[in-house]
Amino acid sequence: MRAIILSLCLCSAVAPQIARAGTVSVAVASNFTEAANELSAAFSAATGDRAVLSFGATGQFYAQITQGAPFEVFLAADDERPQRAVAEGFGVEGSVFTFAVGQLVLYSASPGVVTGPQTLTAGDFERIAIANPQTAPYGAAAVEVMQGLGVLDALEGKIVQGQNIGQAFQFVATGNARLGFVALGQVALLDGGSRWIVPQELYTPIRQDAVLLTKGRDNPAAAAFLVFLKGDAAQRIIARHGYGLDER
Repeated sequence: MRAIILSLCLCSAVAPQIARAGTVSVAVASNFTEAANELSAAFSAATGDRAVLSFGATGQFYAQITQGAPFEVFLAADDERPQRAVAEGFGVEGSVFTFAVGQLVLYSASPGVVTGPQTLTAGDFERIAIANPQTAPYGAAAVEVMQGLGVLDALEGKIVQGQNIGQAFQFVATGNARLGFVALGQVALLDGGSRWIVPQELYTPIRQDAVLLTKGRDNPAAAAFLVFLKGDAAQRIIARHGYGLDER
């Protein structure tokens, strides 16, 4: 009997903690995959809540959000879609903020391949991967860089497009493309290969904004996740993964 009573007491002590734990559904731009996974683990450790992450292209996610997808928080690869979400009634007014500033990098899994902008001029490769510039901000930035360097026309026949920056990176990582434009956040913690971090003046700054979506308005876990994202612990993780921090 004492064992039964003790068991019931333990269950009643644990039950409130379980009840307080929540989940939040987060749509995450695929460039931010590694950082987001680490942030999710740190968020759970700090709060007991759980962030359920989905990864994809920012433009595709926005289309899904406007069609009723059950996301509660949106971590975009640009600052346009979160603002549009608020303007069009899918995001909560006043919840938008920049959580990271992305950096574009020309990357090859092989050492010595990428030496700088001259790699593009020489054109000594069969395929170069980029994300779809229509839906992925990093893809649009890649096109902007190639246009600015005057090599877009020469390279157009060699470009292979991924649906998002995650797929573009996979093309390069698997050798299906000898090099490609990816996010620094995807390769910052990788050893080997070769890379050129594209100077910021060659493309429009990639400000990555977060927004609380209307479906998450009444979810305390969604609000807690955004508060955590602004904190020092999260910012250290974001910086370690190769992202700049908003200095505005």
